[in-house]
Amino acid sequence: MTCSAASAIDEPLPGTAANVTSWLCVEHPGAWGRDVLGDSVLGVELSAELAARTAAAGVRLMLIRRPGRTYLSRPRTVLLANSVPGNTWCEQVAIDELDELLDIDLSRLSGAAPGIGAAVEGPVVLVCAHGKRDQCCALFGRPIAARLAATFPDVVWECSHTGGHRFAPSMIVLPTGYTYGRLDGDRSETVVAAALAGRVSSDGLRGRSSYGAAAQAAEVAVREQVDAGVDDLTVTDSDGLPVVVHRDGRRWESAVRIATLPPRPASCGAVAKPVDTVTVTVRAATT
Repeated sequence: MTCSAASAIDEPLPGTAANVTSWLCVEHPGAWGRDVLGDSVLGVELSAELAARTAAAGVRLMLIRRPGRTYLSRPRTVLLANSVPGNTWCEQVAIDELDELLDIDLSRLSGAAPGIGAAVEGPVVLVCAHGKRDQCCALFGRPIAARLAATFPDVVWECSHTGGHRFAPSMIVLPTGYTYGRLDGDRSETVVAAALAGRVSSDGLRGRSSYGAAAQAAEVAVREQVDAGVDDLTVTDSDGLPVVVHRDGRRWESAVRIATLPPRPASCGAVAKPVDTVTVTVRAATT
């Protein structure tokens, strides 16, 4: 049984998005190693330097490529993004040589749009297709990426590991950071169409990357109840119990339950281990 099939039996999606607020996405067609930096697919010295710089700045490095059989061309596309609610932005930079990545001040990715590159209008869709990391990402992610690319040209990229092979096919929408899993072709198109319209589909929604697990799950629970735009909801933490606030003043309080599920592999071929899950129920708060 694949890791994604085992997960789908009883593991909830909400609250499983990787917690990331700043992104560095580098176009790199062709094969990727299991670890995009540890395997030095960008070069030994550059990979080591990027590993140190991204760790220091709290930036997630992703490799991206257009779906299908693609080849290296000049210049390469580099996407910079911030997913903090109220300060989401994405910029695009073109580079001729990979060493030019070291000219980017990664500390600036955590603030307002730095003007390093051209502003990207509209969403960017990343579909995990990192087969060297897990077979589920290749088997299920690549067909979804190809279908989306045919329907939404120039919006979709295949990407390296997003966190959570067992939720494949997995997808991230930038710059908002909304993360999805277990999508089929029709549902993936619904998600992208909603993003292009400035909305957030709750279908397959794992959470918003800027929040921790409980806050992610709380927002998903509210979005399943109300139709809210991308920036209509914010989540605050009150003694470990998330509070979801709508821009119109409505509030939802949360009850959080942590449960441990029986052992299962986090990725195909991995040793089975117990999995902790978070379940959040919300109720409208009285004023």
